[in-house]
Amino acid sequence: MKDSVIRTFQDFKSNPTLVQSITNYVVMNNTANALLAIGASPIMSHAQPEQADMVRIISSLVINIGTLDEYWAESMLIAAEQANLQNKPWVLDPVGAGATPYRNEVLSELLEKKPTIIRGNASEIMSLASVNIQSKGVDSSNSSDEALQAGIQLSKETGAVVCISGAKDYVIHHDKVATISNGSPMMAKVTGMGCTASAIVGAFAGLGKDPFLETLTAMAVMGVAGDLAADVAIGPGTLQLYFYDALYNLTDTELEKRVLVSYL
Repeated sequence: MKDSVIRTFQDFKSNPTLVQSITNYVVMNNTANALLAIGASPIMSHAQPEQADMVRIISSLVINIGTLDEYWAESMLIAAEQANLQNKPWVLDPVGAGATPYRNEVLSELLEKKPTIIRGNASEIMSLASVNIQSKGVDSSNSSDEALQAGIQLSKETGAVVCISGAKDYVIHHDKVATISNGSPMMAKVTGMGCTASAIVGAFAGLGKDPFLETLTAMAVMGVAGDLAADVAIGPGTLQLYFYDALYNLTDTELEKRVLVSYL
């Protein structure tokens, strides 16, 4: 499995992708910089009249519902529909799933558009899978281990690759499950790290070959970059600084040496 991750990373570095993000106000700068650091090109576009044209030129689409409103929700639905029509992979980040009826309503409509990949924390994935829990906003009050069965259920229901972020990351497609054990606990102290993970997943998904393997590779890159940043950071502020540098300087040799990935 590690060999497949390294090959996908090498493929991406040779074929950088163009990623459209309809994301939230809090993380726009973070996710754009992370995409640039890893070698992808970001587009932050939410205007409804240009969605069909925009989706035509991109490699992949990322939809993040963090700061939801009616206009952006409609933009998201239009873009997701266009991604399907134009056979472009798209990633759904269900930030705060379960927090409010309106948020759940929009997520229900987006799930009908058949995302290629769903990436969220444990609480969000459990909520999407209709498990009876209470969301803790954008933070997770459940562990990724607890959400595993919900993730398997959600993947089977939607056909999507499901990624659960946490102390251990899970990547699921139907009954196939892989884990990544990289990443620093300090990453949870930097706002938008989950949103950044979704953006990086979108970047690798833009290769358009194997969404499971592309998601696994993206999360491996995210975790290893977090480990490298934590080695030199003295707190959350410097962690974010060094995280971008780690993404930018990451090599296949360093990834192979550090990545902790396995099948369940």
